[in-house]
Amino acid sequence: MVAPATPGMADERHGRVGIGWRHPHYGELLQKRPAVDFLEVHSENFFAEGGAALQVLREGREHYPVSLHGVGLSLGSAAGLDEWHLEQLARLVSQIEPVRVSDHACFARGDIQTPGGNLLVHASDLLPIPFTDEALDVMCANVQQVQDRLKRTISVENLSAYITWHDSDMQEPEFLARLAQRTGCGLLVDVNNLYVNALNERLRAAFPAAAMQVDPGDASTADLIGRCTKWLDAIPATAVTELHLAGHADCGDIVIDDHGSAVIEPVWAIYRHAVSRFGAVPTLIEWDTDVPTLDVLLGEAAKATEQASRALRPPNIAQAVPV
Repeated sequence: MVAPATPGMADERHGRVGIGWRHPHYGELLQKRPAVDFLEVHSENFFAEGGAALQVLREGREHYPVSLHGVGLSLGSAAGLDEWHLEQLARLVSQIEPVRVSDHACFARGDIQTPGGNLLVHASDLLPIPFTDEALDVMCANVQQVQDRLKRTISVENLSAYITWHDSDMQEPEFLARLAQRTGCGLLVDVNNLYVNALNERLRAAFPAAAMQVDPGDASTADLIGRCTKWLDAIPATAVTELHLAGHADCGDIVIDDHGSAVIEPVWAIYRHAVSRFGAVPTLIEWDTDVPTLDVLLGEAAKATEQASRALRPPNIAQAVPV
């Protein structure tokens, strides 16, 4: 078994706040080299051998630590891992030597029965898994296979899920905690995903008669934040290796984790609670759709640094004592 990661050591070596490095900012970032602690890229975008994309990533790696964040391992798939995908990831890891490797607690691959026999299909989406002992066994085996092949621990991210399973045996924090305990993997906590799920849970509670009339803004923001902080309190602090922040889209009858806007204040509040509980673990600003200018992205990173400092700042005892 691969030795568990040490979140505190990772933070000391590799900084606190990074940005998602997307195509619109490749050239500008390499030219300006702004002060940013690390870059995150989607692993699958660099699987092709050679080419301009991989060369850009290598150049970025010369100046910044790089985190590889995947969307295609399908760690929860009972059909097993895609060996080709795992081999491409292993090759990329050996070339880039990333500070972290991560993917999601989801499945995307599965067998379907056809008149001609079983057909292995890929959903091209991040689909939720049931939080059952059987699903945990599957995910543990797949995570361990990845870690054995990469010869390092990986981090597994909580999902923004738009459907739920009714036969779950446990809550998500317990599932992820047991996954980390059994495999030694880290946990990547996406703070925005927690808030999106809380909003959608409120919408589902009103379905079907009033779903279209329910506005997430009408819900008690304090109650929603409380649900998310309770989730954070149920996660073992030593297992958390990274935090993610992003924006989301309110579509009226559903809230989508689209990574297409700035982080909103309730998510910042949940983030401050996360930092106060987990410490200054590395934090990523994700922005994948309607990508803004590099300066806007760096501004969000600066705000995350300020928010983390605020969460870690000791209370002013002198002001708290009545005169």
